[in-house]
Amino acid sequence: MRLLYLFICCLPIFSIAQDAASVEKRGELSGQWRTYYMMTANKGNLKDFNALATGGKLKYQYKLFEGLEIGAALYNSTNLGLQDLTIADATTGRLSRYEEGLFDRLDLENDAVFLLGELYAKFNLKRHSFTMGRMKINTPLINPEDGRMIPTLVQGFWYKYNKQKTSLQFGILNEIAPRSTGEFYGIGESIGTYPVGRNKNGDASQYNNSTSSDYVIMGNANLEITEDLKLNIWNQFVDNIYNSFYIRPSYKLSESVQIEGEWLHQNKVGNGGNSIDSLRYFNQNTADVLGLKIGYKNKVGLVSLAYNRILPHGQFISPREWGREDLFSFQKRERSEGSADNHALVFDYKKDFTLFKDLNLMSILSIGRHWKPDSTDATLNKYAMPDYTHINLDIFFNIKKLKRLRPELLLTSKIGNSDILDNANLYFNKVDMFHLDLILNYNF
Repeated sequence: MRLLYLFICCLPIFSIAQDAASVEKRGELSGQWRTYYMMTANKGNLKDFNALATGGKLKYQYKLFEGLEIGAALYNSTNLGLQDLTIADATTGRLSRYEEGLFDRLDLENDAVFLLGELYAKFNLKRHSFTMGRMKINTPLINPEDGRMIPTLVQGFWYKYNKQKTSLQFGILNEIAPRSTGEFYGIGESIGTYPVGRNKNGDASQYNNSTSSDYVIMGNANLEITEDLKLNIWNQFVDNIYNSFYIRPSYKLSESVQIEGEWLHQNKVGNGGNSIDSLRYFNQNTADVLGLKIGYKNKVGLVSLAYNRILPHGQFISPREWGREDLFSFQKRERSEGSADNHALVFDYKKDFTLFKDLNLMSILSIGRHWKPDSTDATLNKYAMPDYTHINLDIFFNIKKLKRLRPELLLTSKIGNSDILDNANLYFNKVDMFHLDLILNYNF
């Protein structure tokens, strides 16, 4: 609230700056208006869900002097009341999984969420930038993941360095606003605002409101070794919980073919979040994820085939509150997080084409086969996710006469492949379902 008050107090200053006559434009107002319809159809007589939200963000940036700017962005999501999402499915007793994420999933009766998600000062030099405050960052494990109304946002310090063949980043974060919530939390507090799954005994995890962590330190080096060989390295240190080291080399075999690899290694730091086993978030020693991807690009489009393997000795664990997992096998509306001894094979086809004279489309067809460990094995499968086949068709519309309007249509089907799917709790909102998103983005 104090930050919101500060933002309101600064509005007259921003207005004066906009109206003042000057050779150089100092202030810039921008934003996005988003209207989002979401629908999930579950198997048989299980409950289907619908939701309609509108809102977006309003951002103001002001250049105090050469190299220094301040900025603020207010985010909003308003529930247009298509369905009462507080009413659970009668069979499983569970609420929606996706639709509640359009709003404040911790308070579904709150029909209008407002968040001062960005409030920062940024200093730019020729090759350096320094940002302090609330901001949006994009990293492999902490990112906006803005496939809802309000993205994941962070608070802290962020540094970037850019040269022709090298870029470096370094950041320290002390608070995170998880997507689909209406406030910032301390690092430990932010973990557990999403569903917590099971512990290794098969009981509901209890790490929410019990995880101790004060900060996250992140570093990145993106290097061009040769014209064809590039290397992207990240390290994420989460105080008292775990460290994640991620390396992603890529090599261009020809003008049309590129091959990439990835390795994510995690190890426990401190007591994993709590000294008591039953309250601990990272309750293992290590975890490893390996990946390989090959892409082929020509006039027909971009085709890729990716494989990921999570080794059996530890679950890949990363707070779902902090963004999506930027792994090769990631597909919208599902994750591999929480699994060990996991295989995933994903085929993608990306194509740009003209449908009409003034309408261009970009389509992404994604087909994935995900081999999960037994859904009854809590040591390998935190969220009891069954084997499944995942099909996505994501279409982005570019209307030439309405350049600021960017609609998107996402169609998702997840088909269960396991023999144990007679238990509704194992497939409700997970597999044997159809999901649709229709998003109207107007950028200004």
